[in-house]
Amino acid sequence: MNYWQSIILGAVEGFTEFLPISSTAHLILTGKVLSIAQTEFVKSFEIAIQLGAILAVVWLYWKKVLLNKEIIKKITAAFLPTAIFGLLLYKIFKSYLMENLSIIVWALFLGGIFFIIFEYWHKEKPEDTESIEKISYKRCFLIGSCQAISIVPGVSRAAATILSGLFLGIKRKTIVEFSFLLAVPTMLSATILDLLKSSSSFSFNQFGLLAVGFIASFLVAIIAIKFLISYIQQNDFKLFGIYRIIIASIFWWMFL
Repeated sequence: MNYWQSIILGAVEGFTEFLPISSTAHLILTGKVLSIAQTEFVKSFEIAIQLGAILAVVWLYWKKVLLNKEIIKKITAAFLPTAIFGLLLYKIFKSYLMENLSIIVWALFLGGIFFIIFEYWHKEKPEDTESIEKISYKRCFLIGSCQAISIVPGVSRAAATILSGLFLGIKRKTIVEFSFLLAVPTMLSATILDLLKSSSSFSFNQFGLLAVGFIASFLVAIIAIKFLISYIQQNDFKLFGIYRIIIASIFWWMFL
């Protein structure tokens, strides 16, 4: 991997992390296009640059979170099931799932179909929950449990949390912001876990690649977050479902 490839992967991570299209899948598929070998460092790189996207959320939402203990408690309740599943399935994720292109493409494709069907069925109601503080702890736990499914590359952490929240009667903007905030402990813990296991084998140059990818991820993630908040004010998620089907079909034709 070179620095230009690091910048591209960082930008891809930053733009796709908070959209319901699977950042992990896009990083792996982008690596295929750029002919980047899926080494242990590259796998760790694709996890570690999530820190840049995390920092973008913290940068934009720190006042809202730090000044509201109720939001912190709700995010914690949603994070618990994800933490448990993540610790149990970490080895399977890194050693098998991240290398299985068929699983990634099928998850993107089927997820796209599900998105479209769900959006035709779902209708937002006036009584739907309109603030994070009012989401019950039970629903927080259920959303976190659904997020755990996104350990399968191609499912999308954002898609799992957003769809489950909409299904549970939470307003669109509220569940999108909840998904942003839930990403912070989720991605932070995943990155720390991986770096603790892998960073001792990194070279000085590889740490430089991580730094460049981190900065690119941070800057692009700020744009992506603002874009999604603006987009969902007037639109649903069917377009993302269509995109998932198209991108899955293209990569199926190119690589499978």
